[in-house]
Order: sequence, then C-alpha cells, then structure tokens
Amino acid sequence: MARPITLFTGQWADLPFEEVARLAGEWGYDGLEIACWGDHIDVSRWDDADYVQSRLDILERNGLKVWTISNHLVGQAVCDDPIDERHHDIVPPRVWGDGDAEGVRQRAAEDLKNTARFAAKLGVKTVTGFTGSSIWKYVAMFPPASDAMIERGYADFAARWHPILDVFEEVGVRFALEVHPSEIAYDYWTAKKTLEAIGHRKSFGFNFDPSHFVWQQLDSVAFVLDFAEHILHVHCKESTTNLDGRNGVLGSHLSWDNPRRGWTFVSTGHGDVPWEPLFRALNAIGYDGPTSVEWEDAGMDRLVGGPEALAFVRKLGEITPPHQLFDAAFSNKG
Repeated sequence: MARPITLFTGQWADLPFEEVARLAGEWGYDGLEIACWGDHIDVSRWDDADYVQSRLDILERNGLKVWTISNHLVGQAVCDDPIDERHHDIVPPRVWGDGDAEGVRQRAAEDLKNTARFAAKLGVKTVTGFTGSSIWKYVAMFPPASDAMIERGYADFAARWHPILDVFEEVGVRFALEVHPSEIAYDYWTAKKTLEAIGHRKSFGFNFDPSHFVWQQLDSVAFVLDFAEHILHVHCKESTTNLDGRNGVLGSHLSWDNPRRGWTFVSTGHGDVPWEPLFRALNAIGYDGPTSVEWEDAGMDRLVGGPEALAFVRKLGEITPPHQLFDAAFSNKG
C-alpha cells in the first residue's frame, strides 16, 4: 500500500512556509503536515477564504498536498497545570492574553476548535497535537498522589476536550493525540485510560510516534497492533538510548546534544526504532494514511536530515503485502 510521505513543518517553522514547501517539493515529499505556528497556518483566520486558499496555492506551486495539520503547541495549554512561562514561550499572544491560567486554558480550547474549522476548510480530515495534562506533574509518585487525584485528572481532560471534539465532529475532522510524556496519554496503559475517559469517541485517536516508546522501553509494534483502530496518523521520528549506568532515562536536565544524556532524538534511520517490524505492523492493520517525517536531531543539519529521512522512509514503504501468501505456491489446486 502506497502511503504518502509528508514532512512535519513544526521544526521548520522559523522558515517562511513558502520556503519549507519549496524545499520539501524539491526533495520529493508528497506533502506537508502543516504546523499551526510560525507563518505556516494562523488558525484564527479559518474563515478568511483568501488566506486559506493561499496555503493551498503554496502547496500546489510546489507539487505538494496536505492530509494533516498540527496544533501541538496550543493543545498543550488546554489541560496543563501549572501554566507558566513555558507556555508563554509557545502559544500565540491571542491565547496567552493576560496570562491568567484558566483564561489561557479556555482560549487554547477555542483555538483548537478553530483548528478543526481550518482543517475542514483545507479539506483535511486529521489534526495532530497534544492535550496537556493536569496530572503529569505527579508522574514521579512523590509526594504520593491518591487514586482520586489521578481520576480527577482524567475527568478534567474529558471535561475540557468533549466540547472541543463536538466541533471536530461538526466539521468532520478527527483529533490524533501524540502519545508522549507530558500528555494525558504517554504510554500503553495511560493510552487505554485516556480512551476510556473520553468515551471512545470516534473523533479522538492517536498520532503514533515510536521515538517516545524507545526510551520508555515500550513495545511500539505491540502498541500498533493493540490500538489498531485508534491509529489515525503516524510520525516517522527516531530516538536512541545511551544508558551506561550514569545516564538516566529522565534526561538529567541536559541539552539534546549533550553526550551524557541517557537518550536523545536522532534523524530517522539513525536510532533504535524497529522500523521494519513497525511497517509490517502498519500493513497488518491496514493503515493507509501519511507517514510523516518529524525531523529532530541535535547532531545533524536538517538540510541533510530532511531528504535523507525521506529516502529511508520511502524504502520502508516498499515493504508491502504480496498478492498471495508464499505457501499458496505449494498448492496443486487450481
């Protein structure tokens, strides 16, 4: 099955959208997963027909299509507690406002609704992103967090996201949460808990990114197979571990390029993700959506990593099921 290969523009949003589209088109990408920051998409302009068309025109000029847009940064502020200077750095001024925490959360929720509306105007069926979490701060387990505190966190997530998903459903768009540390779903069991909390709504699923499974020592293939019906989008991103007895999985507050880190992101094809088994698993579940290269590597220039990752993923895409199983050739019936 030929899946489109897209470039996620989040790590390229310091460049003008036109420039990123030009690069991706020249490299041979099929399309872009467009980030809703930088000048790439301003979701507050969802009802400006000329602006929406300008995004499509840029894509067309560069031989690209769009299947997915992303609003990870604003999504993070919907449920997070605390809201602090980290959020000030990543959300637009219209969302930050006066910085009042609950006001930021409410404005972030409205921005996510507009993201769904913008996606619909583009003809896009999937928005990827984060949800944030009011209980991620309890992950270290001390001081102990009671079961009731954890349950309140999932209830808070559901209360904030049900109205957002109502709008997604009104316009025929789905939200794909990237299962990721700091989110309400960050591993296998919290993913199950999240689906239960949101009532298994069809408009809510997962953006599968195996790079976050490597350092948590999770089985990414098992996740794909077990959550098959909830895999709405796939990121091709990579990480690697360096756990030598001194370096830990929590990162030690070290920068991404520090060799003493216990793990870090690397360009696709240079890490520890089991890509071939994963692509076989994606074939098995019938996933035919985009495979989107999310380039992150503190030790490689992105102008090298971007086209190299495309070639790597395109080669993986050649792993396709045969028309018949090999043992059918043994049969003398026919």
